[in-house]
Amino acid sequence: MLVVDRLCKRFGGLRAVRSCSLAVEAGTITGLIGPNGAGKTTLFNLLTGFLRPDSGRVELSDENVTGLPPHRVFRRGVCRTFQIPRELKGMTVVENLMLVPPKQLGETLWNPFIRPRLVRRQEKELRDKAAGVLEFLDLAALADERAGNLSGGQKKLLELGRTLMTNPRIVLLDEPGAGVNRTLLKRLANTIRTLQEDLGLTFLLIEHDMDFVMRLCAPVIVMSEGSVLMQGDPDAVQRDQRVLDAYLGGQYVAADD
Repeated sequence: MLVVDRLCKRFGGLRAVRSCSLAVEAGTITGLIGPNGAGKTTLFNLLTGFLRPDSGRVELSDENVTGLPPHRVFRRGVCRTFQIPRELKGMTVVENLMLVPPKQLGETLWNPFIRPRLVRRQEKELRDKAAGVLEFLDLAALADERAGNLSGGQKKLLELGRTLMTNPRIVLLDEPGAGVNRTLLKRLANTIRTLQEDLGLTFLLIEHDMDFVMRLCAPVIVMSEGSVLMQGDPDAVQRDQRVLDAYLGGQYVAADD
């Protein structure tokens, strides 16, 4: 589904992503972990067009999408969420969902006047789809609530719901568990697993909650200092000495010796 080949990104003298290569198989829930500063979010920004790489290549189902702007990456079925949810606070929950699908008839100046019935029909279809997504996420009771009034966990579910309005091919989740209580976190994990099993969606997620990652993801990719340290099943990752060193600082001790 997704192939990253020797991707690099510098910010001045800092190499945030350094010759990073990895692959995400279709239909998997792949975890991306690593200590703070490992380059995980920068990698997400490169994959989704928010940043342009200095070198390297990104392929989506064998199509070169390197350096495409976010809206063109989005149209190819790549959706992402953010560490801090970016809901439209003044709009209702259902409106936040309805706004997502591209190329809506009502977005042009003339269609509401010359094709009002088609505009109304499409709007009803989108509202019905949004209602189905909210029902699936157990947020239906909050459909008319302003999105800014939701709890942190509910906003994370809304972020996931917005990706579902686009029929995505792959969803990139940036710390979906951050700031979410354990009950909502379990619900979020079950939702992701259901989407993978029932709809065949592919997920790549960054997360610092190791219990969440090890229970949900297979395989797990570990980044350190801007590049991939290893990739494997959760048990192998937890036992790997290089991973322990990266998290506990063993490599710096070795360097000092």
